[in-house]
Amino acid sequence: MKSFLPFIVAGIASGSIYGLAAMGLVLSYKASGIFNFAHGAIAAAAAYLFYKLHVEHGLAWPLAAVICVLGAGPLAGLILERIARSLADVPPVRRVVATVGLLIAITSTIRLINGSGGFGATPQFLPRGRFSIGGTLVEYSQVIVVAISVAAAIGLFIFFRSSRLGVAMRGVVDDPALLALTATSPTRVRSAAWIISSCFAAISGILIAPVLGLDPLLLTLLVVEAFGAAAIGSFSSLPLTFAGGLIVGLIASLSRKFLIGFNGVTGVPPSVPFLVLFVVLLVMPKRRLVQAGGRVRTGLRRERPPAPAPVRRAALGIGLVALLAAPHVVGAKLPVFTSGVTFVIIFLSLGLLVWTSGQVSLCHAAFAGVGAAAMGHFTSGMGLPWGVALVLTGLVTLPVGALVAIPAIRLSGLYLALATFGFGILLQRLAFPRGFLFGASGQAVVPRPGLARLGTDTGYFYVVCAVMVLACLAVWAVYHSRLGLLLRALSDSPLALSTMGTTVTVTQVLVFCMSAAMAGVAGGLFAGAVGSSSSFGYGPFESLTWLTVLAVAGTSQFVTAFGAAALLAVAPAYVPDGWVKYQTLAFGIIATLVSLQLSQRYDLRGRFGRAAAGSARRREAGPLRARQLPRPEAVA
Repeated sequence: MKSFLPFIVAGIASGSIYGLAAMGLVLSYKASGIFNFAHGAIAAAAAYLFYKLHVEHGLAWPLAAVICVLGAGPLAGLILERIARSLADVPPVRRVVATVGLLIAITSTIRLINGSGGFGATPQFLPRGRFSIGGTLVEYSQVIVVAISVAAAIGLFIFFRSSRLGVAMRGVVDDPALLALTATSPTRVRSAAWIISSCFAAISGILIAPVLGLDPLLLTLLVVEAFGAAAIGSFSSLPLTFAGGLIVGLIASLSRKFLIGFNGVTGVPPSVPFLVLFVVLLVMPKRRLVQAGGRVRTGLRRERPPAPAPVRRAALGIGLVALLAAPHVVGAKLPVFTSGVTFVIIFLSLGLLVWTSGQVSLCHAAFAGVGAAAMGHFTSGMGLPWGVALVLTGLVTLPVGALVAIPAIRLSGLYLALATFGFGILLQRLAFPRGFLFGASGQAVVPRPGLARLGTDTGYFYVVCAVMVLACLAVWAVYHSRLGLLLRALSDSPLALSTMGTTVTVTQVLVFCMSAAMAGVAGGLFAGAVGSSSSFGYGPFESLTWLTVLAVAGTSQFVTAFGAAALLAVAPAYVPDGWVKYQTLAFGIIATLVSLQLSQRYDLRGRFGRAAAGSARRREAGPLRARQLPRPEAVA
């Protein structure tokens, strides 16, 4: 037992922070129905502000903590509440995009403010002394962290049970209109919930920074580990959520004990929260997920009318001519355009999944990474012909898409986004570091076609363009087939589709498999353009960025794919060098603003759409009714 005690102590300390962050996450979700993917980014921002005040400016740590938690926390909560209120009536895809855009914008802002020099390690500001329990040294800082987390959990429980505002927070989820009849403003209640949520995020970021350091992506990702704790609490129960944080921390810490001496399993302990998230979402009764999320819009109505067919054909023709002429015009920037064409395929596959079928994927970069690794094995490893290797790359990625489709069978919207995000992190931590994907060195050589001049930059560009055209034709054929109709019906109403005798499960699996195969082919093409494949560039934050770029480019199937690829891969080559660093920040901000602007359209449709429809029906029916009335002389 003594050998386990150090791991138990460390697990309780880290698990209490996970539970603290998860309680704030669940609180804002219960009050508004918006799951804040930027919760970890708020924690990272608070940790950086605390570092600036305490370390760089010499402010006493209690005062710096008060400014971060009770000053910046409520301000962030009020801003988030206003954003959440605007997103109340938009589809789940847009809710995910808006908060993911906030996450990317906040982390990019932190990195821009910090520059390339990097922060130093955050010193431990809590007491450094130790004492012994059963021969195990326990730090005072660990005890204080657990005490703060437990006190916050107990205080929040008492607040919900005994205060009027706490009871109102429970009521605002069930029926805001009924709460308003009791002379309690639902907006004020939601604002209080978001303020408390942001304060909890700030506390968790400050407490965990001395352990993890000040890498903004690492801080954001590790606070996101609270997702597993929130899943144990069914995204609704605060006591179970805090207990889930302790469970996740203990399992992760004890796994280090059991896995000592085993090679190739170093990524398992950090991945425990996401394993918990993935498993809980798969086994939890679906009714509990629906109750946790409340009533949300499931359909994804068309947000803007499509361009006329002649305009679309003309734009497509101009685009194809421009691509054919690109090698003779762009000169040394041709590799940039080759990369852009591969991203057209990626955004075609992601758009087929998101805009056509209404499914959310936050692990699309992982599909491309698997394709890049498979292309390296089939070409340089097995020596297969290049074309055969590319086809096999798409086929190999199919089972990965089918595996991700397992949670899609019973999940949708937010919960599918969480499951796919967790799956992408699991692949990055458990599969990508292994030698069976990218080789023992972490990098595999990927040759280009050896026929004629296809291996040159110009020849390979045309090869990639040919594959892209085939991908466009395949998506066009799917979109105009019976499967395309089923996918659009799946986006509008899965329940209505199932009542018509169509198997929703098969449709969901098919769209995930097709999307994964296309992304895998794009990953193989990109690896051939670079000449090698590695796990760099296929992480979960790349998936988040791709989703925001897709949202910025629009909801059309083909125009959006070309526009998103141009924004992400081609545009940076034509802007001043000093502006490239602002690219990710701009994507995050614009994705959030686009979602907020669309929320106004939905609000206007909800407010005036029914009245306008009624007026239109009366105008249409008026002349008909007049013709049906008997003439006065006939009555006489």
